[in-house]
Amino acid sequence: MEHRDDFTEQMREKEANNKFVVHNFIKMVSVKKDEAVFSLNIREESKNSFGMVHGGAIYAMADNAAGFVVHTDGRHHVTQTSALHFLRNQSEGTVTATARVRHRGNTTALVAVDITGDNGKLIATGEFTFFCVDKAMMDKKIK
Repeated sequence: MEHRDDFTEQMREKEANNKFVVHNFIKMVSVKKDEAVFSLNIREESKNSFGMVHGGAIYAMADNAAGFVVHTDGRHHVTQTSALHFLRNQSEGTVTATARVRHRGNTTALVAVDITGDNGKLIATGEFTFFCVDKAMMDKKIK
């Protein structure tokens, strides 16, 4: 098996097929072994009624960054649990999610995600636990 550290190009098709991410203007910046970076350029459609980026948009970006990075081991995973702590917000510019694998086991993986704003300040932080699933089982569920 070829050793590969940068998965960005390999993940482009996965990103294009993720209609939720495309619809919500979430962009993959890079994916490498055990680290993924996603971004969201804040648009009017990304904002809540207070004019700030919607917490759901931040969560969706974090979940997708975590989901992409966990798949760099070649296995198939689904989100099992998550906790995201919102610390501050911003109304314009770009927010960025950086996801890093903290632990990989036989059946679960733990991913830490930090969301930062344009000024580099931490907007939110959290952890996602993923469960490793059998690809054949997932293929059946999709159909």
